[in-house]
Amino acid sequence: MTARGLAYVVRAVGRKIAKAHRAKQTPHGKQTVKKLMAHGTSTNSLELSGDTKLFDRVARKWNVDYAFYQTEPGKYLLFFKSEQADAMTACFSEYSRKVLDKAKSRQPSIPEQMKQAEQQLAKEKPQKGHIKEAVHGDR
Repeated sequence: MTARGLAYVVRAVGRKIAKAHRAKQTPHGKQTVKKLMAHGTSTNSLELSGDTKLFDRVARKWNVDYAFYQTEPGKYLLFFKSEQADAMTACFSEYSRKVLDKAKSRQPSIPEQMKQAEQQLAKEKPQKGHIKEAVHGDR
């Protein structure tokens, strides 16, 4: 056996050991409901409607284990471990604050801005027919 063949075998064994090690660890952060239930702890749930990506960013910061279950389009059940209720409360309050701030500072989209500008122009600019009447009426 050559050194290259031996190195290949050692790397393959190392990969297999690492894979077995990862399989034994419990997952953290966002996961499926099935994996969350497999942790062996009790869980709670909250209703969440809105931006799940924003919640993901906040939840990573608070290091909580959670899972989404979609009940209908745009509405989710948020499952989390009962032992992490305090962290989840803090996480959810920060998420709520960010959602409210985002709603307050929301600027209208470009098509909405175009419609508003069009409406303003229509109000400010008199109709062409009225201009002709005003010009011909003065004679």
